[in-house]
Amino acid sequence: MSRIGRMPVALPNGVSVTQEHNRVTVKGPRGTLTREFRPEVRILQEDGQIRVERCNDSRANRALHGLTRALLANMVVGVTEGFRKRLMVQGVGYRAEQQGKSLSLQVGFSHSVPVVPPEGIQFLIDNGGRTITVEGIDKELVGEIAARIRAVRKPEPYKGRGIAYEGEVIRRKAGKAGIR
Repeated sequence: MSRIGRMPVALPNGVSVTQEHNRVTVKGPRGTLTREFRPEVRILQEDGQIRVERCNDSRANRALHGLTRALLANMVVGVTEGFRKRLMVQGVGYRAEQQGKSLSLQVGFSHSVPVVPPEGIQFLIDNGGRTITVEGIDKELVGEIAARIRAVRKPEPYKGRGIAYEGEVIRRKAGKAGIR
């Protein structure tokens, strides 16, 4: 049996879970998340916990078991604490500016690149436009928006300029050796 799938998901105070067939809605202090799950797994709610069970031990159902439990746990964490990803902007003249709710990136192009957040996502700019924090309650959406921002100008290996995740190690290369 899946080690992750068999662990129950504890529901903190202020979090309520409703279920209609395969659609699960989690409400908490930061918002509401809804997701539809596969019918091969059953989601049971009892004594302030959520348990996930699978109908048989086929390979696909074993994979769905752990996945379903992890997605439910992320929904509970999202509506209670939320998720955030931090990005670092590195390079001379590279910076990020907040314009209302959207983000404007100046990263070496002849124009600024606007990034409009979808509903439920917020941008925070720190450190004089050098640090971008993407916040939201949906872990999948936060990661996707952070990846889109990073894709505007990925860090390059020679000088390290670009947009990188906080803590990301950029493998540096030596430049030209020169001919003598």
